[in-house]
Amino acid sequence: MRVTHPRIAVLALLAVAAAWGSTFFLTKDLLTRMDVADYLALRFAIASVALILIRPPAIGRLSRLDRGRGVALGITYGIAQLVQTEGLRHTSASVSGFVTGMYVVFTPLLAAVILRHKIGRWAWVAVALATIGLGVLSLRGFSLGTGELLTLASAGLYALHIIGLGAWSTPSNAFGLSSLQMLVITAVCAVGAIPGGFTLPSGGGDWAAVVYMALIAGALALIVQTWAQAHLTPTRAAIAMTMEPVFASAFAVLFGTDSVTGRMLIGGALVMTAMYLVELAPRRKFEAEVQHLAQ
Repeated sequence: MRVTHPRIAVLALLAVAAAWGSTFFLTKDLLTRMDVADYLALRFAIASVALILIRPPAIGRLSRLDRGRGVALGITYGIAQLVQTEGLRHTSASVSGFVTGMYVVFTPLLAAVILRHKIGRWAWVAVALATIGLGVLSLRGFSLGTGELLTLASAGLYALHIIGLGAWSTPSNAFGLSSLQMLVITAVCAVGAIPGGFTLPSGGGDWAAVVYMALIAGALALIVQTWAQAHLTPTRAAIAMTMEPVFASAFAVLFGTDSVTGRMLIGGALVMTAMYLVELAPRRKFEAEVQHLAQ
């Protein structure tokens, strides 16, 4: 069953978006001293240990079906992380954040194809606004570089993860599903780290950044996302999470090297308008879009 106040779930996803947005400038700096796969494997390994220590029996209580789904979700998310983080090497933190947000476009399109559900007109209006906003913020002319293309590919994978999580997560399996996903993500990233060998952060500041991203933007964020998506349709969740690139740009300006531009303000306003429209639109329009799949 869904909660009677789904806006709580939306607020929870906004908190997740803020946590994720805070990682772009940190990761951009860290990648000047660490390999992509090494960083990701360490980050998710720490997150996995934390989740298992908090609730050791959670994975064991999952059904066989849920375990299979958790593995599939973890593989999808792990590959998306590797592709997105490699893309971040070749573009700015703010551009990476906004191109990643293109999952708001892929989510309803893939949901309509995979789950064969009609998407309401208000959702399409919100998707269109978010798309225009993302374009204003991230596109430079009519060409995309290697970093943008890799990040766009990761956005498609994130959309698949959002759809799967929305269809398969429930309040009762949220923690176990999060823990299993985290273990699988760690394994995927570790495989990517094998060819070049494994290196650890070189200083206290780098360790602090990795631990923060592991525990707050990793373990806690995935638990909250999994719980929230048990109460929301995938399209509505994706639109709420488009605030991630807005937060990414804000943090990049406050603590990184990016500066405020007119494009950033206009694009960010359009993305925020899209999310606001989701909350103002008639509730039945969104609740009918993509139904949560019963166990």
